Amino acid sequence: MQTPGRADSITFDRSLPGERLDRHLATVFGAVSRGTLQRLIEDGDILVNGRKVKATHAPRAGEVVTIRWPATKPDKAQPESIPLDILFEDECVLVLNKPPGLVVHPSAGHEEHTLVNALLHHCRGQLSGIAGVARPGIVHRLDRDTSGCLAVAKNDETHLALSTQFAVRHVRKIYHGIVCGELVNPSGCIEKPIARHPSQRKKMAVLDKGREARTSFRLLRHLREASFVEIELHTGRTHQIRVHFQHIGHPVLGDLVYGRRRTERVTELTSYKPPRQLLHARALQFKHPRSGKSVACTAPWPGDFSDALAALKAG
Repeated sequence: MQTPGRADSITFDRSLPGERLDRHLATVFGAVSRGTLQRLIEDGDILVNGRKVKATHAPRAGEVVTIRWPATKPDKAQPESIPLDILFEDECVLVLNKPPGLVVHPSAGHEEHTLVNALLHHCRGQLSGIAGVARPGIVHRLDRDTSGCLAVAKNDETHLALSTQFAVRHVRKIYHGIVCGELVNPSGCIEKPIARHPSQRKKMAVLDKGREARTSFRLLRHLREASFVEIELHTGRTHQIRVHFQHIGHPVLGDLVYGRRRTERVTELTSYKPPRQLLHARALQFKHPRSGKSVACTAPWPGDFSDALAALKAG
C-alpha cells in the first residue's frame, strides 16, 4: 500500500556556478539516486522558484527549490534480525557502529543480510519515505569494508535536516586509518578535486575537472612500513580518503582497488596480510535536528583494526 507523497523545499544560501541541480540535490538527499532526481525534474516534481528547469541548471543564491516526492510504497527488502552496535538512538535518529564487511544497501548479489534489512527490523515502522520508498534514511555512506559511525534518520523531517547538515558541511567526520609507508609530515591537508576515473568507471581519481575535495590528517603513530593516521573529511566525495591518500603515495593499507601493489609490498616486508581496507569512521558530530543540541559519537575499533595496529607495531 502506498502512503501519500510529501513535499520539501530548500533555499540556496550561495550560488554554485560549477554545479548541476541534480548532482547537488543528490548530495543533499543521500538516499536518492541522481536518476530518480533527474526523473522528478523532468516530470516537473522539482521546481526552482516555481518554474520547471533542466537537471543541468546551476543553483543561484536565493533560489527556492520545491520537491514533491512520489507516494511512499513498501521497500522490497525484508526485515532481518541482525544485531546492531548502537552508539546513540532516540525517536528521530540512530547512530550505529557499522562492522566491516556489512553491505549498506541491497543490490544485485546482495539482496539479503544488509544494513537496510537489519534496520527495517530494528525500526519497525519508523522509516523515512524520501524518494518514494519506505526505508531507514541512511543519510551518508560507508564502503562495505569501512567500519564505524553511520547516521540513520527515522523520519523524513530528520532525514532532510541531517542531509542538509552534511551538504553544508556542518557535520564533523573523523576517521582512523592505516596507510602504506611512513608519512614524513606530522600533519597535512590534501585539497585535490575528485571525479569519476575516465576509463575505469567503478573508480574515482584526482582530476582537474573534478569536484572540490578537502581532507586533512594528523599522524598518530609510525608503524612498520605503515602509518597510523587520524583523518578529517571536510567534503564528502565518493572514495575521497582512499583516492587522496593514493594521490600522495600512501594508499590505505588493504585497499585492493587503489593500493594493491603497496599493500602487497607491506605484506612482503612484514608478513602481515590485512583482511580489508583498514579505514574506520571513528567519530561523528552533528546538531540534533529537533533539540538543536550537539550529538557526538565515537565508535571503538573493530577487532581486525586493533589486530593490525598490534601486528605492525614499530620496535
